[in-house]
Amino acid sequence: MHKAGFVNIIGLPNVGKSTLMNALIGEKLSITSSKAQTTRHRIFGIFNDDEYQIVFSDTPGFIRDPAYPLQKHMNEFVSSTFEDADLFLYVADPWVDVESQQALIDRVLQTKLPLYFVMSKGSLVDAVRSKEVCDLWVSVLNPLTVYQVDSVTGAGIEALLLDIKKHIPEHEPYFDKEDLTDRNVRFFVSEIIREHILKLYRQEIPYSCEVVVEDFKEKPDIISIRALIYTERDSQKNIIIGPKGSSIQQLGIDSRVAIEAFLGKKVYLDLFVKVLKEWRSNALLLSKLGYKN
Repeated sequence: MHKAGFVNIIGLPNVGKSTLMNALIGEKLSITSSKAQTTRHRIFGIFNDDEYQIVFSDTPGFIRDPAYPLQKHMNEFVSSTFEDADLFLYVADPWVDVESQQALIDRVLQTKLPLYFVMSKGSLVDAVRSKEVCDLWVSVLNPLTVYQVDSVTGAGIEALLLDIKKHIPEHEPYFDKEDLTDRNVRFFVSEIIREHILKLYRQEIPYSCEVVVEDFKEKPDIISIRALIYTERDSQKNIIIGPKGSSIQQLGIDSRVAIEAFLGKKVYLDLFVKVLKEWRSNALLLSKLGYKN
């Protein structure tokens, strides 16, 4: 008897969904940062053992009032999780604002699918506040159970995973049992570079950038990668490059180290910056950049 199913992780931006999925599968697939709206795509992370295949789905944070078409597409990725879920993990942090996520709550309740509430970042508040938050969400969502986890330290993760297995139906594997994700290597390389843009630059810059791997050549001793960073304006391009190229040089160093750790091989990385005006608001450009269901 083999069991396989989809466990979809949803919630507002910056509540710890990506860190939770990484902890559940034991690998860093989804990029993380302290900035909201870090995740832009729906990403599968696949847990495999002899008897189970659990396809975890990391999603962008639900945006109540999308400001431009890119954010609308991100919300569409969230909507797609309602089509294939066997179990939802609804994630919120202790600084809860129920009103701002009422539309997402209503959508979840309409599905009548099994639901766990997971409070992230619980180690940052005391026991009294933790109980208040969990009690509030029990009244709002009526979940099957409530978990308080710390995805960074791993506290609560093993117990959560064991409980999740109870709701996975009998089914043949959906993916090869050796697969860790549905995405290719180029996607993760571009995400690693974007993660370091989020870490190195401030304000609007990270949100105006998109990264595309144009060339990926694997040789016996090294992988040669050429990546293009799109910005919306010349001023943003200049900030990415920095005085005498200092900023993009640091971005290249940090990204290369992380890519080498991810791929387990020496990497030569070339970064280039190009202006692609208003790409976040152009439906054709968004489609070419992979923002389509």
